[in-house]
Amino acid sequence: MYHVRFRDPAGAVRRGEWTDGTVRFAGVEYGLDEVDVLAPVEPSKIVCIGRNYADHAAEHGADVPDRPMLFLKGPNTVASHGDTVTLPAGKEQLDWEAELGVVIGEQCKDVDADDAMDVVAGFTCVNDLSNRDDQREEQNWVRGKAFDGAAPMGPVVADPEHVPSDAAVRLRVNGETKQDGSRDQMVFGVEELIAEITTYLTLEPGDVIATGTPEGVGGLADGDRVEVDVEGIPTLEHEVRIP
Repeated sequence: MYHVRFRDPAGAVRRGEWTDGTVRFAGVEYGLDEVDVLAPVEPSKIVCIGRNYADHAAEHGADVPDRPMLFLKGPNTVASHGDTVTLPAGKEQLDWEAELGVVIGEQCKDVDADDAMDVVAGFTCVNDLSNRDDQREEQNWVRGKAFDGAAPMGPVVADPEHVPSDAAVRLRVNGETKQDGSRDQMVFGVEELIAEITTYLTLEPGDVIATGTPEGVGGLADGDRVEVDVEGIPTLEHEVRIP
């Protein structure tokens, strides 16, 4: 099943089911043009993983870390399917990063890797938008990674069985494929990431782990249309505006 969060024609926020280009709630079916698709969850935090694909690390001239490289994005970074995201002005390099997002289903701490999938509600698509100008100048990456709208996600939460272990992770800009990797290229898999993160942080229902991006990261321009396509999940689409 695909779980969607949306605003219906009366303005009420609903949680329903996404099926073949329609959404359904309480027996009522709406076309996608009748509703506003919202971010599928409201996370207290997004835990992001750096350099989790060897080819992506290599394209930045960096080594693969010995343990997962963690950084955070706050709720202010969440943007929805169909949004136009305003990126920081006056920057030379504003990059896309397609990622598989892991949605947490229950409060959890100190989760063993063997039990990690028990706390997973499902998967979604994430674009880890990055302001490289400032990222290069700071250690905590607040300006580089945590600006408003820096984590478009959605359009749904897909039940885990929809997303294969070797799911393709792709990104297109204005219809042109820029990234084409797969989940099985991750240095650290989903179970290992959950175990590592929950050693230090309590994860809450709706929190998202952005699992890293494959090679092919590049710079965005004003008006670009971005599609993040993770196999087994409907495509996340958004546009960008650069003042």
